[in-house]
Amino acid sequence: MAKKMTSAPATRKPATLDEAPAASRAAPKKRAVAAAPAAAKAGQTLNGRSAPSAAAPKASKSSKVASSTTTAAVKPAKAVKPATKPAPEAPTALDLPPAPLDAATQAYFDKCVEKLGFVPNVLQAYAFDMAKLGAFAAMYNDLMLAPSGLSKLEREMIAVAVSAVNRCYYCLTAHGAAVRALSGTPELGEQIVMNYRAARLDRRQRAILDFAVKLTEAPHTIEEEDRAALRTAGLSDRDIWDVGAVAAFFNMSNRVASATDMRPNAEYHAQAR
Repeated sequence: MAKKMTSAPATRKPATLDEAPAASRAAPKKRAVAAAPAAAKAGQTLNGRSAPSAAAPKASKSSKVASSTTTAAVKPAKAVKPATKPAPEAPTALDLPPAPLDAATQAYFDKCVEKLGFVPNVLQAYAFDMAKLGAFAAMYNDLMLAPSGLSKLEREMIAVAVSAVNRCYYCLTAHGAAVRALSGTPELGEQIVMNYRAARLDRRQRAILDFAVKLTEAPHTIEEEDRAALRTAGLSDRDIWDVGAVAAFFNMSNRVASATDMRPNAEYHAQAR
């Protein structure tokens, strides 16, 4: 009996890329399709179009507070401007440029700075005209500083009492400071500024101020009995002249100061307090 011949197994020819099984060729597409959602979530481009990016997760309340605190902490502070010293105030409201000072006037101003620490604004106000400044300074120095039967304090008290009637801001400030300094009693300067009758004055001082104030308020009513009251208080006729001259000078000065809005030096406000 002849042996039954079995056929040799057929040798499989390697498949080419074109002949790859369908399942094998479809696999890359599935992977590409599967990868598309991930690419879209990442905001990548798919088929030439931008895929919408997924919304960011909402921050918790605590993280918002922390974020705002951090932002506030790193916010740069505003630069602080350095304080600037205000320019000195003009002595009057009038536009009157000062004239060149002659040697005598410059020496006088230098003396003021040496003794007071500043030049009084009343002198600065008159400095537009050397002749007027010289006349004013000479009259002032003669009445207020030259020898007299009236003390310097009494003369300054007259200046303040007269200026109080006229409500002269400049003279009340400047000469109120002088009364405080000469008397050594700050409240005396304040009392004469407000109402000299409230001050504890001696008989002589009260008679002097009564006369000066009456001469300011109603000069036409001055009579012999007013002068007699000064004599009774111990004043000589020369002293009575000086009371009248000082009162008259400050009535004039008050009106010039008010007419020009003359401003006192700031230093006066703090003196002898």
